[in-house]
Amino acid sequence: MSSVIASTRLSVLDRSRIRAGHEGPEALRDTVAFAQEAERLGYHRFWVSEHHSVPGVAGSAPTVLAAAVAAATSTIRVGTGGVMLPNHQPLVVAEQFGVLESLFPGRIDMGLGRSVGFTDGIRKALGHGKDDADAFPARLTELLGYFDGTQTAHPQVHARPAEGLRVPAFVLATGQGALLAAEAGLPLVIANVRGEDAMLRVIDDYRESFRPSAWSERPYVVLSGTVAVAADTEEAHRILLPEAWSTAYSRTRGAFPPLSPAEDIDAATMTDRERTLFEEALRGQIHGTEDEVADALEKLLARSAADEYLVTTSTYDRAAMLDSYRRLARLAGLTSASA
Repeated sequence: MSSVIASTRLSVLDRSRIRAGHEGPEALRDTVAFAQEAERLGYHRFWVSEHHSVPGVAGSAPTVLAAAVAAATSTIRVGTGGVMLPNHQPLVVAEQFGVLESLFPGRIDMGLGRSVGFTDGIRKALGHGKDDADAFPARLTELLGYFDGTQTAHPQVHARPAEGLRVPAFVLATGQGALLAAEAGLPLVIANVRGEDAMLRVIDDYRESFRPSAWSERPYVVLSGTVAVAADTEEAHRILLPEAWSTAYSRTRGAFPPLSPAEDIDAATMTDRERTLFEEALRGQIHGTEDEVADALEKLLARSAADEYLVTTSTYDRAAMLDSYRRLARLAGLTSASA
């Protein structure tokens, strides 16, 4: 086993993806069951996400779902990847995480993003616009201030029961957002969305610009991405197909659909643009046998010096997905070879 992998925390982000022929409520129940398995396998954190009016994603209320996950588990850290702060008032977010931390002390993480709704209609329904993302730094400062009692945006307003509690905060970001994390002195969660070299440059900038804070004394980097592990390379590749097609579909039609079986995607007729986007979505994903994945993951972790890897793998075949997470846990030394 690689010493680099063994010294890096492995965690899970599940977006409660809906599968074709299944319904949203089932996806949410699957997320809770998945969290129990992730805890058994030894993963460090289990996070859930926020998406609104997306046909293929059931996870629309991350703090509510995090409460269900935390109640169904006992040791794994539970959090959000993330709450989209432009969609919410900081006071309400602080109150929600204060309740979570009070009910499940020492196990709650507060992952925060600056994205707004996917379409104009969703943004209007949420009461926000694209420009609200620019207010993220001020909202972040206000939110953190509710926990330590230093917020000045609304004098004499206190977040109960958040004030006095310490919930670890993370910023989900790319590019400029990473510098916001550095300026706030918070851990960074970043995905390879513009290529590995570009991501590594952003990480370097984050580390160079980091300002120690009461929340974090040093830079902390969490890489986020897909990892698919199977008995052979082709089987691992098939795990990637449903999410890659969903991504390509969304970029041509404006909505993420439910995940389709890999065999349906193999048989699908794609336009040239769809095929290009589909192949782009597959590019850079870590997949293969346990040995192949261990080699690729070791190289990425060594290049980035990341502190943690947040695995985001989703697919139609849940048995294959869970087997992939078990194999990954085994190669990382989280579980015994018989797990």
